[in-house]
Amino acid sequence: MKTYYCTLEVAMSIIGGKWKPLIVYHLTKKTRRTSELKQMIQGITQKMLIQQLRELEADGIVSRKIYNQVPPKVEYSVTKLGMLMAPILTSLCEWGETYLEDTFEQSDYQILNKYE
Repeated sequence: MKTYYCTLEVAMSIIGGKWKPLIVYHLTKKTRRTSELKQMIQGITQKMLIQQLRELEADGIVSRKIYNQVPPKVEYSVTKLGMLMAPILTSLCEWGETYLEDTFEQSDYQILNKYE
């Protein structure tokens, strides 16, 4: 039996880390293939992307659909449970933008694909 000391600890155990929030955020916008996610998430390796997608799938946040064709086609989407994170992730995006605006000069940063 796993013991948690607060519910935030539960949430962080599911989506904590550098990549999972980005993956889920992009999937809340639309269903995507692995190659699309890799292009959108700069710096993630193919191996790490697949590992994170598998963990999110095992936790019920992401679903995977495999098409029976050659070459194989796989698409990922968020589940209903995963979609509940959409407003939270959008709020984090907005907070990040406010942080940048309040902390740095506009010439010191650049935001590409804001709220993509």
